[in-house]
Order: sequence, then structure tokens, then C-alpha cells
Amino acid sequence: MKPKKKFGRSDGCTRCGRKRGIIRRYGMHLCRQCFREIAPNIGFRKYS
Repeated sequence: MKPKKKFGRSDGCTRCGRKRGIIRRYGMHLCRQCFREIAPNIGFRKYS
């Protein structure tokens, strides 16, 4: 018997554990709130 496939949000933000608004691009797994806090430190810049 095959194990059941998990759907939906299985893991949350790596920093705070929130399950909503996750940014998974580049393997970051951060919620958007945490991303906004630490983005300048990890090299992201706002251009507008």
C-alpha cells in the first residue's frame, strides 16, 4: 500500500512557522512578513 500524498501547506515559514504567504522561490520557505524584514540583509533591493 502506497503512503498517502500530502496536499496543502505541510511546512510553514522557517523563521516564525506561519503557514500563509510562503515564498518558496530559491528554496527560501519564508513568509512574506519575515521576507520583508530580512530581504535587505540577504541582498534583495527595492527598485520602485
